[in-house]
Amino acid sequence: MRKLKLIWDFRGPASLKTAEHHLIHLKEYIQLKNLDITITGVETLSDMHSLAYLVVAESEMKPIRDALKPHRGQVYSE
Repeated sequence: MRKLKLIWDFRGPASLKTAEHHLIHLKEYIQLKNLDITITGVETLSDMHSLAYLVVAESEMKPIRDALKPHRGQVYSE
């Protein structure tokens, strides 16, 4: 079963704080919908670019993508 990483990008000097805040809302959505998603997080790519993400099974991706509107996605590899 392939897993996909749904990604929300944030840019600017406050990008890390914004990504961390967005992750709170992603976790609230996961809890609200009782989803079996355990891999989430924040990554800093540079001083001006951070991202929040969650990892979902490909078979469950479409409704989550449509509801949360990630900026991009990629195949997840551990």
